[in-house]
Amino acid sequence: MNFYSVIIGTELLNGRRTDAHFTFLNSELLKRGWTHKASFVIKDEPEFINSVFRLVKNDPQSVMFCFGGIGATPDDYTRKCAADIFTDGITEVNSGAKEAILGRFGDDAYPHRINMATLPINSGLLKNIISNVPGFYVQNRFFFMPGFPSMSQHMIIEALEKFYPQNSEKTFRLTLSAWVSENDLVDTMTSISDKADMSSLPIIEGDSRYTVISISSNSEELTKNEFAKFVTYCENHKIKYILEDIKGISEK
Repeated sequence: MNFYSVIIGTELLNGRRTDAHFTFLNSELLKRGWTHKASFVIKDEPEFINSVFRLVKNDPQSVMFCFGGIGATPDDYTRKCAADIFTDGITEVNSGAKEAILGRFGDDAYPHRINMATLPINSGLLKNIISNVPGFYVQNRFFFMPGFPSMSQHMIIEALEKFYPQNSEKTFRLTLSAWVSENDLVDTMTSISDKADMSSLPIIEGDSRYTVISISSNSEELTKNEFAKFVTYCENHKIKYILEDIKGISEK
């Protein structure tokens, strides 16, 4: 699965608030063997929200966690945008959400708070342990939560535990640091199989310059074979390198 986060809030972009959603979600994904494909921090602007939602929807393997904009004020657009993109604009008064809102606010739910129960049709609900006003999800893949981390963090865990508790595919990764420039490794980089993921990171620490190379894939054999190309290059050119893997670190 390809995991996306969409964090909606003009106040994040203008510096009035600092985001806490990405770090928490990313940590919970990593615990379960998942990783982000992309994260967006965007303005409260309906057409732009729709464009980002549409991009995510177009990925058949996408799972999205969206934060913010599901309240009852005029600048809360997310519920309508979610319906526009994920349920062809069809909404309904969700009976579970309505019951929760009335249970929390009673008569004070009217005339505005009750609107938070109008959700994309066939939405599931995520429990809000702070205010009892639920988040919601569509198609077991697209999750919508409040902009308050104290509310959304429990919802993240609930959604992941229910639908994506653990990635069944193992990832094998090997990493080395080579005391050589990235430029010298380009030819080796271009020879790496497109079935493996490769990353290259140049490091400068004082007078020391080196390159960190990481190879990963779902195949242990493929990972070892592609990684060996860099080891061979370093040994053939007498370049100092350090291997890092689950068995520890060894210097060559």
